[in-house]
Amino acid sequence: MAKYDSIVIGSGINSLVAAAMLSKSGRKVLVLESRNEIGGLASTIEFAPGFKCNMVYDTVKWIDPRVLSKLKIESQGFNIIHSDIRRIALGKRDEHIVFHNSSQQTADSISKLSENDAANWKEFISYIKKLTRFLEYLYKLTPPELPKIGFSDALSMSSLLKPFMKHGTQGIVDLIRTAPMMMPEFMDEWFENELLRGVLSAAAIHNLSFGPYASATGYNFLHQHLYCDGIIHHSNFIEGGTQSYANALKNVLNSNHSEIRTNSKVISININNNFCEGVSLENGESIKANSVISGLDPQNTFLKLIGVSNLDPNFYTQLRNIKYRGSTARIHFALNKLPQINGISDEHMKTMFSICPSMEYLEKASDAVKYGHLSNNPYVEFCIPSLLNSDFSPEGKHVLSTSVQYAPYHLRNKKWDTETKEDLMQKTSIVLEKVIPGFSKLVESYTVFSPKDLENEYDLTEGNLNHGEMTLDQLLFMRPTISSAQYKTPFKNLYLCGLGTHPGGGLHGTNGFNAAETIIKDKI
Repeated sequence: MAKYDSIVIGSGINSLVAAAMLSKSGRKVLVLESRNEIGGLASTIEFAPGFKCNMVYDTVKWIDPRVLSKLKIESQGFNIIHSDIRRIALGKRDEHIVFHNSSQQTADSISKLSENDAANWKEFISYIKKLTRFLEYLYKLTPPELPKIGFSDALSMSSLLKPFMKHGTQGIVDLIRTAPMMMPEFMDEWFENELLRGVLSAAAIHNLSFGPYASATGYNFLHQHLYCDGIIHHSNFIEGGTQSYANALKNVLNSNHSEIRTNSKVISININNNFCEGVSLENGESIKANSVISGLDPQNTFLKLIGVSNLDPNFYTQLRNIKYRGSTARIHFALNKLPQINGISDEHMKTMFSICPSMEYLEKASDAVKYGHLSNNPYVEFCIPSLLNSDFSPEGKHVLSTSVQYAPYHLRNKKWDTETKEDLMQKTSIVLEKVIPGFSKLVESYTVFSPKDLENEYDLTEGNLNHGEMTLDQLLFMRPTISSAQYKTPFKNLYLCGLGTHPGGGLHGTNGFNAAETIIKDKI
C-alpha cells in the first residue's frame, strides 16, 4: 500500500503550489527537495559574509489570483512591498523614464522625451489590458489534447467567452495579430522614442535567448503583464525577499500536515508497465505513492529520472526537440556603501533599473547567443534589495543584484570557468559604471552565477530559467510537447507542474495550480 497519496519532486514555487493544493484537498503529500533549502528559483542565499540576495528573481511580475485566494498565502507571512515607482529606464544625460503606478505620472515622465509618445500612452495600456485579459482566461485552462478535443474540453474553454463578450472579435483579432509580432513591428505602431522602445522591448526578451527582432516577442511582452491593471513593468518586491513566497507556501503545507524533506535527491522515477509507482532517492530509499508530480524540467524528468529505455521513440524525439538555450546570468555585488545613480534621488532607489538605450542595443547584445560569446555591452537590469530588506547587508553597506543578458550557456571555444565569469563581471561593471560613477570602487566582493552554475545548482537544463524557450512552437498545447501538454505524461499517475508546462516561466504559480486541478479531477 502506498505511503503517500502524492509525491512532489522539487520545491520551487510551482511544486509548492501544486503540493499545497493537493494537501488542501485532503491528500497526504510529500515534497522532496535535493538542496538544503526550499524555494528553487525563489531562494534567498548568503553570497558573502553578512550579505544576502535573491538568488534568481528579485521581483515577482504577477501571481495567479487563484493562488492568493485559494491558499491564502497573504495570511502566512507573504507580503508585497507596495511601491509607487515600478521601474526606471536609465537614459543618456540623465534623461530617464520612470514607470509609476499612475499611468498619468508615467506619461508625464515620457513627455519629457516625446510628447507624441506620452499622448499615446493611455491608449497603449488600454490595448495591453485588453489583450492580456484574453490570456488571463486562457492561462487558467488546461490545454486541449489535439487533435482529440472532446465535449468537456470545449466546455472548459467557454470561459474565453467572457473577454470575447466585452471586446468582441476585434479583441481576438488583435491578440492573434500581436502575439507573433517582433517588437520593432509592435513598437512602430505606438512609439518613437528610442529609450521607451528599448525598455518596453526589454520586457519582451526577459530571460530569453533571442533579441527583440525575433518573432513572438510581442507574446512574451504580454506574458509579463497579466493582472497588471495597466501598470507596465509591473514588478513586485516581496518583504523578506522572494524566499518569503516559498516560506508562506511551506506554512500552508505544514498546516495541512504535509511533509517536506530537504537534502533528499530523487535519482529515479520508478516505472512499471507504463505505471508510475513512486521514486528512489540517492540514499537508497524507495518511496511509493499513488501519484508523482515533477516540478523539474522535461529533460530532467524524462531523460534522467525515467531513462531513455522507458520512453516511446516518438515521445523521445519530441523531448529531444525541446529548445532550452539559457542565456541569463546573475551577478551579485557586495558594496561598501549606497551607490549614487546619475539623476536618481535616494528616495527613488527602491525599484528596478534597466540599462537598454534602444531596441538596437538589445538586438546587438543578443548576437552573443548566435556567435557563442559574451556581449561587450550586455543588457543589464538591477536593483538594490538591501534598501528593501535591511538584513540583506551589514549596516551602512548594500547589495546590488543584476540580471545579465546575454550570457549564453553554449560558448564557442570557451567554457564557463573562473576566467569567463570574471570577464562577464568586468563587462557588466563597465555598463554599470556608465550610470553609477565609480561603481568598481564600491565593490567589496561579488559572485557570478552563469547559466552553467544555474544548471548545476537547480537542475536547469542549459540554465534555462523557463524550463524551455518561450517560442511559438513551445507554447500552449505544445508545451512541453504535444503529447504531454495537459500536465499528464505517457505514464499513468505521473504528472508535470514545472515551468516547462503551460503557461511557461515566472513565479506566478499557474502551472502548479493547473496541474493540481488536473490531478484532483483524476481522483487519484
